[in-house]
Formats: sequence, C-alpha cells, structure tokens
Amino acid sequence: LFSTPRINIMITSSCLDTNLILSTYCYLSAKGFYSLRHLSNPVIPVVFHTKSQLSPRCFSFRTMTSHSGQDKEGASGGKQLVVDPFCFRQFSESNASISYTGTVFDMSIQEFEEIVNSRYDPANLKPGYAPFCKHLFLTNDFTNARLNVLPITRENEHCIRTKYEARTENELPVLTRFFDRKLFEKSAGGEGAEKEDVFPVAKYLDLILYSREQIEKENAAMGKESSHGGKEAAPWGIVSIKAQDVDFELPMTPMTAMRNALGKDEGGSGVPLDRGAYMAACDYWKDHATVN
Repeated sequence: LFSTPRINIMITSSCLDTNLILSTYCYLSAKGFYSLRHLSNPVIPVVFHTKSQLSPRCFSFRTMTSHSGQDKEGASGGKQLVVDPFCFRQFSESNASISYTGTVFDMSIQEFEEIVNSRYDPANLKPGYAPFCKHLFLTNDFTNARLNVLPITRENEHCIRTKYEARTENELPVLTRFFDRKLFEKSAGGEGAEKEDVFPVAKYLDLILYSREQIEKENAAMGKESSHGGKEAAPWGIVSIKAQDVDFELPMTPMTAMRNALGKDEGGSGVPLDRGAYMAACDYWKDHATVN
C-alpha cells in the first residue's frame, strides 16, 4: 500500500465521520504521507474545521518520495530533518535515555522524524543564537511530552538541587540547577496526585536544529565520527527538543551559553558570548528551573 506514489480517497455522502477521516490522515502522515490535497486544486492543502465542510469530494495523499526534488524532499531519503545522535537520549529506544533527566519520548525516532518532516515548512524556521541554528515550533498534538520548566516559588524552592553535569563524556561538567522531580511531585500534588495535574502536557515542541555543516565541524573537533557514519545528508539535524507552552524561543540557560562559548573542543559551538542575551537568560532563569 505505502509503495504506491499516490492514494486517492473518495469521501462520499455516506462517509462523513470527521474523526475517522482525521484519524486516517494522521495515520498516513505518520507513515510518510505528508499532504492532503484537493484533486481539483492540488496547491491548496485541505483543513477540516466542521463536519459541514465534508461534502462529497476527492482527495489524495502524496508520499514524500513520489515527486523527486519537489515540495519537502531532502537529500536524506526525502527528509529535511533527522534526529542527531546527540538527541537520541531523548527517545526511550536509546540506552542513553536511561540516565537522561529531561524530556524523553516513547515513540520511535523513525516515527518522530516522519511526523516532523510531514509538518516541515522552511518558511516557519526561526533564527537561533547563531546562523547555523534554527528553531521549528510545532503544535504538540502527537506526543505526551510534559512541561519541564517551571517557575520558582516559595512553595517549591525547597525542591531545588544542584550538581555538576556533562551531557557527553567529552564535555566539561558545569554546575546545573534543577527541581528534583520526586520531591516536586510530592510537594506539589501530595500522595496519589495525577501526573497531568503536576506536569501538564506541553502545547508546543521547540525543535532546535543545527545545520549539517556545523554538526560535522563539531564532530570533527571532538574526534567523533560523522553523523550516521558520514552518510547523513539531511540539511538539518535535530539536536534538542523542548516541551513548552509558548511558540517562541525560551532563553537558553546561562550555563549552556557559557558552555557554547568554550569552543568545539570542549563540547561548545565556538560562538562568542553575547552579553545582552546572557543577561536576558539570567533574568529569566533566576525565576525558573528545569525538572530533572
């Protein structure tokens, strides 16, 4: 079925179940079908808002590989975005997730890549802290990722802990500050509290992207092999995924900015410290902390 370049679906008057149609669309999207188009006007994507809009009409799903060089196809099997090995720790299928204290996704890396590529639009890329860094904000309607950055209050400040931490074995450890998850859950909700009451599901995902060129430069500086054995050609690598309630960039932690300025040999990016951005980060993070 999924080797077929195009699938035509006729929606007749006897098939007006909105949930069924949208479920089918989401399922096919997860399998790599990226667009739902009206056959009489293939330029305009179809969006369902109400059942009354579902009059008899014919639509088609197009695969990411059916039209080489068009639309959202990239050089890596039709993908513009791939999860970089540095970000594998955010997926439960990776052993690195066991010790990772941030957001971890239950879905597979492959499934995640298929969904985010189906929603990729270069016009939606937002600038990051350097030319090689971009942000892509997606509505989080396909994961159960929960918020892990919360305000510091008098009621929860006793849950804050610190430690020296390195993200990889080649990085220098830096001092980090965070809410201890177990202490926070006990303090915020008490015994028997529901997880969603303490940590709501995030409204958005912030995909932090590095260019392929920058990833290779950093790998070379740290003596690491090229991503995916040098065979990866997708222009953007997803190096981190943040679950949050706003569709704009939150300031990076001051320690992350400091680490980036250390240079590629120590696990940074070699971008000089921006004093204005650093002070803005301090202003935000003096009142917030991550949950680990």
